[in-house]
Amino acid sequence: MENIHILVVDDEDVVQEACRRTLASQGYHVEGAMNVDEAVEKLAKQLFDVVTVDLVMPGRCGIDLLNIIKEQYPSTQVIVITGYASINTAVESIKSGAFDYLSKPFTPSELSLTVKKALEEKGRMLTPYAFDQALPHEMIFDNIIANSPRMMEIFRLVSKVAATDTTVLIIGESGTGKELVARSIHKNSLRKDSHFVTVDCLSLTPSLLESELFGHVKGSFTGATANKEGFFEVANHGTLFLDEIGDLNFDLQGKLLRVIQERKYTPVGDTKPKETDIRLVTATNKNLKKMVETGTFREDLFYRLYVFPIFLPPLRDRKEDVPLLMDHFLSKYAARNRCPRCSISEEAMQCVLAYSWPGNVRELENTVERVLISADGPEIQLGDLPDGISSLHSEIPKPENVEDLKRLKKQLRDKAVEDLEREFVINALTAHEWNVSRAASAVGMQRTNFYKLVNKYNITLCGGDNGDAGDTSP
Repeated sequence: MENIHILVVDDEDVVQEACRRTLASQGYHVEGAMNVDEAVEKLAKQLFDVVTVDLVMPGRCGIDLLNIIKEQYPSTQVIVITGYASINTAVESIKSGAFDYLSKPFTPSELSLTVKKALEEKGRMLTPYAFDQALPHEMIFDNIIANSPRMMEIFRLVSKVAATDTTVLIIGESGTGKELVARSIHKNSLRKDSHFVTVDCLSLTPSLLESELFGHVKGSFTGATANKEGFFEVANHGTLFLDEIGDLNFDLQGKLLRVIQERKYTPVGDTKPKETDIRLVTATNKNLKKMVETGTFREDLFYRLYVFPIFLPPLRDRKEDVPLLMDHFLSKYAARNRCPRCSISEEAMQCVLAYSWPGNVRELENTVERVLISADGPEIQLGDLPDGISSLHSEIPKPENVEDLKRLKKQLRDKAVEDLEREFVINALTAHEWNVSRAASAVGMQRTNFYKLVNKYNITLCGGDNGDAGDTSP
């Protein structure tokens, strides 16, 4: 819980200290602020999970702070506190986006319970789930910010495979977060207390990579002045992550295949094999199947690696995650660079959403850091964005009024969700030979609910009369 940050905003010292003491005893990291202005300063420096705020304070009131938080820090949960326990103030705060309210006087247990519920709700906002199938609460997905259907499916797959020792191949474009997914697999596995070792197969020459993987003995080549452990030894009982596996040369592919088959390897210059007990996770941005066809990747190794593939979608195919990622990176780099946290204008955000992000999440993160430093005001404007992104402004349809804008945003959002949902269903059916029962089971849904999605999108089932082969009832 030491990573959970809570801000208590109250102009009464006694109330603030009581709240801080109660929450700190629960293991939370707690800070205090006497007024809205002080709270805004603290929010610019630290991303808080929950903010408790008194509605009635000198100067700006709690509703003002609530509005600021909902606009600039949408992932932060707000609990309002009032000494005037009328239904009107409670309704007003809830309508403005507060999670809940407490009326003075309240007990420490009431405060603790409300904060706990707020954190659980925050977890549901950012914690992955696939349609009606919730993931275990104890799953760890550090630094992976997402709530799109495509990423929910990724999280579900990780939750299934993590506890096993199955070899995993992560496939995705550069910058999509393949290493983060690999780390999540390790952190949720039985090997989580052992080493997670990352090797970039592209960054080292074949001879150096062989020495790094398998180790070497003293005198085995010029410069080998001492015995050296390889990554297979360092990662023993843990997880070895081989990134850019498609760039492994043909000779090393054969040696890796032997390690997978025999669970043994021989250091360079040695004659005695050593045993290894590692969980192997690999990643690539290449099409290994085509490489097998062209003879540049071993077919036998491909099938050893292609046991449990995870396909990471590019950022352009999960645009719903862009605002969440923007919020996360704005807070991260504001704190790191000790500068005020900016918000982003509606006009600028439209361009960000329209951009294709060929460098994916890595490009978005780099862009946010650069823009945050170069922006002149508290809000990122169209002119603060790189030319390649801001130039899209002329291509975005301009609604005539605010209501048209709201309708357009809703239509675009609904269409994006429907497209992703339809693709999710078709991919599940394709992977399981268009058998509804098997597809529903594989994605963790009840058959009837999955069948409703099939009918919703008018998907014609192959191999049967709108049903499974041998199973035609919904």
